[in-house]
Amino acid sequence: MAKKPKSADGAAEEGEAPAGGGKKKLLILGGAGVAVLLLVGGGAFFMLSGGEEEVAGATSGPPPPPPIYYLDLPEMVVNLSTADQRASFVKLSVSLEVPEQTMIAQIEPNLPRVLDAFQTYLRELRVTDLQGSAGLFRMKEELQRRINLAVYPARVDDVLFRNILVQ
Repeated sequence: MAKKPKSADGAAEEGEAPAGGGKKKLLILGGAGVAVLLLVGGGAFFMLSGGEEEVAGATSGPPPPPPIYYLDLPEMVVNLSTADQRASFVKLSVSLEVPEQTMIAQIEPNLPRVLDAFQTYLRELRVTDLQGSAGLFRMKEELQRRINLAVYPARVDDVLFRNILVQ
């Protein structure tokens, strides 16, 4: 068999493996690939681990709700409006929800005005007006509106019924 002549650049003709140059290139490309993987993997690790600390600190829980203060009104018994001679009464215990302690101090001097607003509104109600949850909800909304008018500039956020008895 005859030997094939080498080309001008010193490499063998087709079908023959290069004499050591290909192994070097393969080794260099493999090393570069491993280095790129290490850099990308390390960068991803630092990015993700750094983000978890920030997220954990940011989601430590919702902020605490603002404090709520309550003012208990004296128990009231009011005669309801009726068409017949039979008497009907409502016995009512109410708490007022206010957002600040200072508003309690503003409401207390106006407590006679608040109780008057309650009494005049409740005396005009009929037993049928207080039946069901819709009737109580309407009464609650109307009482809150009247209280806020009576104690302005203070503000009552909600009227809470502790006890209601309709007879």
